[in-house]
Amino acid sequence: MTGAGRTRDALVADLRALGLPGGATVLVHCSLRRLGRVEGGPATLLAALRSALGPAGTIVVPAQTANNSLTSPYYRAATAGLTAAERARFQDTMPGFDPVRTPSHRVGVLAERVRTEPGALRSGHPQTSFAALGPAAAGIVAGHDLRCHLGERSPLGALYRAGALILLLGVGMDKCTALHLAEYRRTSVVPIMKYSCFVCENGRRRLVQFDAPALDDSDFGALGMDLLGHSWAVTGRVGDAEAHLIPLAPAVDRAQEWFTANRRDF
Repeated sequence: MTGAGRTRDALVADLRALGLPGGATVLVHCSLRRLGRVEGGPATLLAALRSALGPAGTIVVPAQTANNSLTSPYYRAATAGLTAAERARFQDTMPGFDPVRTPSHRVGVLAERVRTEPGALRSGHPQTSFAALGPAAAGIVAGHDLRCHLGERSPLGALYRAGALILLLGVGMDKCTALHLAEYRRTSVVPIMKYSCFVCENGRRRLVQFDAPALDDSDFGALGMDLLGHSWAVTGRVGDAEAHLIPLAPAVDRAQEWFTANRRDF
């Protein structure tokens, strides 16, 4: 599209045509760039989502912070080839996580817009927090165990129990965070690793270390192809982007079955 770009009303029409119902709780992953030009950018898309969902709807987004971690793929890539002194200087610049003030990292401009919207709430995990906006927000983000990045004791567990939907806007199933919940539910042994990250408490940065399951999204693309073939998965377009609307609980249940059949035990 050329000219002024898509308006809120045009995006609302696309979301409703996709099947986004009023009053739903929806976990959103988004690449705004792939939607094409949008008047007002992420603020307009958020307004469209809120209009389509209505006052009873709740929007949830990942608000993750890989840039405060010494064990994240981001850190390993950023420090590859550095000397010990260079690595130490890099670590000195790494922020401590504060759930109120720390920006999300590399999860998209819509997610950061939701996080900073008045009334939004955020879970307290220093690595894999979620932000939520709407009447169900407090219940979604209330519990987020340090040793449970994306399992039952995280907002994903609450979203499963709430009958939430997953909305992917311009991103593929390989970005679908909810599939990690199925990893936690596997009956086979999942390896445990030690995580390290910085948090901010009383204005001071300190290092926190904890043990938790080692997560693996390398096969989410293949898993996603299976999930999109089910009758409960809807594919359409929002703006210029391919969009998917999927009920979270059936997707997680099917992902468990898929992992059992296709993943080797560790």
